[in-house]
Amino acid sequence: MKDYKPITEEIIEKLRAIVGPSYIKTDTDVLAQYQTDYESDPKRFHMPEAAVIPADAEEISAILKLANIYDFPVTIRSGGTSLADGAIPVCGGLVLSMERLNTILELNEDGMYMVVEAGVRTVDLQQRAREAGLLYAGDPSSSESCLIGGNLATNAGGLKAVRYGVTRNQVYAVEMVTPTGEIVELGACLKKCSTGYSLEQLIIGSEGTLGVITKATLKLSPLPPYKFDVLAIYTAPDTALEMVPRLLKAGIEPTSVEYMDNSYVRGCADYCGYTNMPHYEDGIYVIITVESFREEELDTRMETVCQVCEASGAAEVLEADERVWNMRRNCQTSVEHISKVSLTDDIVVPVHNIATTIEHIMEVGKKYPFQVKINAHIGDGNLHIVLCKMNMSDEEWDKNVEAFHQDVYAYTYAVGGRLAGEHGIGNKKLAYMEKFTSAGELNMMKTIKRAMDPNMILNPGKLIEA
Repeated sequence: MKDYKPITEEIIEKLRAIVGPSYIKTDTDVLAQYQTDYESDPKRFHMPEAAVIPADAEEISAILKLANIYDFPVTIRSGGTSLADGAIPVCGGLVLSMERLNTILELNEDGMYMVVEAGVRTVDLQQRAREAGLLYAGDPSSSESCLIGGNLATNAGGLKAVRYGVTRNQVYAVEMVTPTGEIVELGACLKKCSTGYSLEQLIIGSEGTLGVITKATLKLSPLPPYKFDVLAIYTAPDTALEMVPRLLKAGIEPTSVEYMDNSYVRGCADYCGYTNMPHYEDGIYVIITVESFREEELDTRMETVCQVCEASGAAEVLEADERVWNMRRNCQTSVEHISKVSLTDDIVVPVHNIATTIEHIMEVGKKYPFQVKINAHIGDGNLHIVLCKMNMSDEEWDKNVEAFHQDVYAYTYAVGGRLAGEHGIGNKKLAYMEKFTSAGELNMMKTIKRAMDPNMILNPGKLIEA
């Protein structure tokens, strides 16, 4: 990684002139909030030299042009909810916070699209769509705190991805600022387009390494009026996971199929203060959501779902009430009450290999002195693995985590999977990206990065070692 120039007082004055004195931060106590995102291990924290909070694309353009002239790095910060160290300024320099770009600019009901700035909270644009009788289908578990720009940058998945796809499937167009400071608009509000490269899709999922997303035109869908949620409780992982292909083959088209192992069932119930949750001691929870535009069709689908769950060995099939969904949404937060330091991973495998992958991970986990927990979007093959640091030294923790990852990632690629389903690579998986990505694919990524960011000033230390 290259050496960058420090941010001098001369640069600070120029930044003040761009964003205004109130929106540049240099005080150490204030900068401390930017040294991490959702990372819990202090060894991975990095303090920036300064932070700016721009108001629009024009100010961001001026900041990036300044960074190219003075050769200092810029790290983009969205909602600070990254689980891959994506918002940590690993090279120091400047943090660029997107929080002021927080306006919903347009909602077109007839065209079924919404234009939003990158700093809008995901939950707010979801609510605005619902008020118009429409649905924004992107639904990450952190929707109450994450910002749409971060969702775009990491191609976030979420609870509705089985039916509606991930974030890139919800986007018509983006406005972005290139690493050299040019403001460009990519994509258009069209159902289909064969006019050159699909550049908006290139930017989505690039984790801020190819530009700063400032605005997006999002696809909206009709809001189904009828919905039911089923909680299928299993006492063995293999039976719970065998249910998925049966469900999909039955033609149900579920909106969500979520999995919580028993350690999560107990941990989340305790964290949320819920007593008397069914099968607290031995239950594995699978939550299934099905939506419909016709009430009679919903009844038929609900009956089929219950039959599939019972036929696959469910110990009990119940209605999934709000307590169950609240537990699922608090999986990540509940871990903080078990271990002050934890590590969250998110591999993705073909759906038909998810059962054997979970079995492999749990068997491998028995060899290591930490707790392994799994929750998953099992309908789309995305597994969230959490390792909880128990009573061990930092050196022992690092050594065991590395060995665990080498085993799990090798298995993941052997069955056709990849390192990240929705969290991205960030800085946390940078070395693994280099190891497990094919040389040709990696070279293409690095060529694009060098072409778009010749001075390597934007989000260095993330996604690829350029």
